[in-house]
Amino acid sequence: MSARVFVAGATGAVGKPLVSLLTAQGYEVWGTARFPDKARTIEDAGASAIVVDVFDAAALGRAVMSVRPGTIVHQLTDLPAGLDPARMAEAVPRNARIRREGTKNLVAAALAAGTRKLISQSIAWRAQGITAEGVGTGRVAGGEEMPLHVDAAASAALLALEKGRAGTIYDIVESDAGVAIDAARRELGWDPRFRLH
Repeated sequence: MSARVFVAGATGAVGKPLVSLLTAQGYEVWGTARFPDKARTIEDAGASAIVVDVFDAAALGRAVMSVRPGTIVHQLTDLPAGLDPARMAEAVPRNARIRREGTKNLVAAALAAGTRKLISQSIAWRAQGITAEGVGTGRVAGGEEMPLHVDAAASAALLALEKGRAGTIYDIVESDAGVAIDAARRELGWDPRFRLH
């Protein structure tokens, strides 16, 4: 497996701790940011920053091709800080667009660059899913609140990179939730209590 990892959405809630985890494990990491002022966050974590608009398929393709990563981790979202309920309604269409168009462009760039593994983490508001290769979706269980700490989510992405089986969706939520997290625990060694500090 190549040690070169491209994190799309490296300045987001899960992207930030993920970049830190990857660099601490010795991976060569390139992370994307939409805005130049966010690039410093990526560099401070020991990674190389790439400022790119994921809606610009050609620019994204050039960025991925310049890195030729063995793995791409998809953390693209367009949600308000802290999932602020007052701003959520306006964010939903933007987030849907980035998940739809940004994902399409990212997958095309990965294929063109010969990337062998794509890890995509997605959210269903109450549960999250991670797939070792391909785009996965989370499952919502019984309408219960299932908070998941971003450090634990970042840890799951790292574990999926290192141990995940191709095409597998791993549900990750807090340990007392009603979603089956057995595969993530058994196959990845994931712990929902994981915290960076």
